[in-house]
Amino acid sequence: MSLVVGEVTAVSGIKISLRIFEDSNQESIFYNGVKYRGISIREHISIQRGFIDIVCLVEGEFLDERNVDAESGRTIYTRRVDVRPIGFIVDGIFQEGVKYMPMIRDVASLLSEPAVARIYGKEGRGDFSIGVMLKEDVAVNLSWARIFNGHLGIFGNTGSGKSNTLAKLYTTLFKQKHEILKDKSSFIIVDFNGEYTEDQILPFNEKRVTILNQKKPRDKLKLSSSHFWDVETLSLLFQATTNTQQPFIRRIVNGRERFKSNPDSLKNFFLKTFERAFSSGEAKPDALELSREIARIVDSQALQNHLKEIKYIFANRSFKSNNGPWYNSDGAGFTESILPILQHIDLDYLDQFDEFLLRAYLQLCSDVVLGYAQYEHIQPVLTRAKASVTELRKVVELTGGHPPSDLLHVISLKRCKSDMKKILPLLIAKSIYAKHKDTVKSPPNKTLHLIIDEAHNILSEQSAREHEVWKDYRLELFEEIIKEGRKYGAYLTLSSQRPADISPTVVSQVHNFFIHRLVNDRDLKLLDNTISTLDTSSRALIPTLAKGCCVVTGTAFDLPMIIKVDPLIKEHRPSSDDVDLEDLWDDALI
Repeated sequence: MSLVVGEVTAVSGIKISLRIFEDSNQESIFYNGVKYRGISIREHISIQRGFIDIVCLVEGEFLDERNVDAESGRTIYTRRVDVRPIGFIVDGIFQEGVKYMPMIRDVASLLSEPAVARIYGKEGRGDFSIGVMLKEDVAVNLSWARIFNGHLGIFGNTGSGKSNTLAKLYTTLFKQKHEILKDKSSFIIVDFNGEYTEDQILPFNEKRVTILNQKKPRDKLKLSSSHFWDVETLSLLFQATTNTQQPFIRRIVNGRERFKSNPDSLKNFFLKTFERAFSSGEAKPDALELSREIARIVDSQALQNHLKEIKYIFANRSFKSNNGPWYNSDGAGFTESILPILQHIDLDYLDQFDEFLLRAYLQLCSDVVLGYAQYEHIQPVLTRAKASVTELRKVVELTGGHPPSDLLHVISLKRCKSDMKKILPLLIAKSIYAKHKDTVKSPPNKTLHLIIDEAHNILSEQSAREHEVWKDYRLELFEEIIKEGRKYGAYLTLSSQRPADISPTVVSQVHNFFIHRLVNDRDLKLLDNTISTLDTSSRALIPTLAKGCCVVTGTAFDLPMIIKVDPLIKEHRPSSDDVDLEDLWDDALI
């Protein structure tokens, strides 16, 4: 039997007004052992229309009339509320949407807490529950299959609890589904602040943790060499311009690929380039400078000493060694003095980073001699490459094949410099997404989940310190994953305290949102423009949400709801807790 608390007095569009009976103002009501919540803002009621129960959400209340009782002289106030229909119940099953509307004098009844829980999910904690509904204080079992079968966005100001929500989601997932996820899914966390390197989400010994440290190199990110020797990757790493420097890098990669079956291809290229430079009919002074740099790369002191003695003679447009031979088109000087030194240089010890630098300088030297390129146009990208290779070598290891996939792999960038924090996530995303696309079947037989904490660091459109080409490529890569990744079973989870800094294209493709407190107008406007499932009343609560509370909405949820996420125990929480100044300063005084 339902608890009747009022009746319909007005219907205008989808706005419904109710007159609430005077004896229905209690905060909580217990009836036959079942708890009901009284009528207040954001509470739920049902309106009976024949055999249909129309479920409504309370949006406002006011006192409408004031009458005086003729017999007692007591003033009577009539309480009225405005409600909005959110769905209906037929044969005990809730369906979202406005299909039926009530009529005047239809009665309104309270909904029990278990009934409200059934509207938003299965009653009770069940398999997948991360918290309770804020007002009803009842646990809701979320549809984990629908949540993780799409892109996730977890947004909130610092200290609002978003890190706990991210960790709680995946901790619950692994706790409930750990065994069935093995060999079927891979989860990679790009951790900018080192918050997940201990026992968070999974115990330390059950996951792979890679801590990248540029100051004290220890762990290294394993990257397939095939992904490194890629024109787009190299152009991205060294910020090559589109019209001149990127075609130059393409010549390097194509030349290596063309002759890779020849085990002495690099040595032959090395010898041929020096022969061109020092047997040319018209010597190029830039070629001499490049040759000296090549000698430093191969670490040949003999070659460096010999090249120091060579000077460019403007009158003859030739090279000449001090008290030595001329280097011109007859080739005698090169064959007699330089070639013997070159033949004794061993290039096999070079790693692939040094090989790229060597090939780049050899290619530029050859291009300058043949007139295919101008030194001043290409030299800036080589300068950037030298600087980047030095830092990359500290944190990246190039391997022959694809690194093995782990169920959960945490990659910490806390000890990396800011420029490397932009480059490494792109290398990670590009390599694992390309590998996943190449190996997955159709329909997908396995899934890839890339989790990016503090996503505004790499998905921002606002950075003015980077080249526009590099920024465009960075955004295009992640936009491709978020647009096309679902077909291949590849999904993104983005956590950020500034969603407005993230590309609107990326945010608009997110399927499900967990929105904690946000107060910035730009952030709130972005949510208004990109989240179609966010209703007005839920949106209005976002700036005032308490710590740990969030608005949950998206394709996996029939209706937006406000939940309070259960805090994880200290050992499993991300390392992002607030500092307790009382304990800190009291201990200091002691």
